[in-house]
Amino acid sequence: MTGPAEALAATHALAFSDTRGWSADEFRGLLVDPSVFLVGDAACFVLGRVVVDEAEVLTLATHPDRRRQGRARVALEGFAQEAATRGASTAFLEVAADNEAALSLYRGAGFTEVARRRKYYRKSEGTQVDAVILRRDL
Repeated sequence: MTGPAEALAATHALAFSDTRGWSADEFRGLLVDPSVFLVGDAACFVLGRVVVDEAEVLTLATHPDRRRQGRARVALEGFAQEAATRGASTAFLEVAADNEAALSLYRGAGFTEVARRRKYYRKSEGTQVDAVILRRDL
């Protein structure tokens, strides 16, 4: 029998096929943390965390069969609402600089670039890509 962590891990692996997807054990470990929350379902979700007054998108994943349906936009807005409810006034996230679809989504949701981590992500074929750090007021 598979549970929520396995379903999230399966979607994450498909969504991040060019890097290492998170395991079910990693999801289970995060989901028991009271500062972590999930918005959405296994088809499209945001896993977020609030610490004091800052929120972080830990990951956002959409199953490839469910892309281009507005699900990520809805989940991201749900994340912002839940983070604000939990006391966050600012949200942060990082995204691979070559992930144009995600960058477009995040910029459309009001996130702006504040920093970069050079060569932060390693792709499965061995190339390295910058992480773009984005911020949004809630």
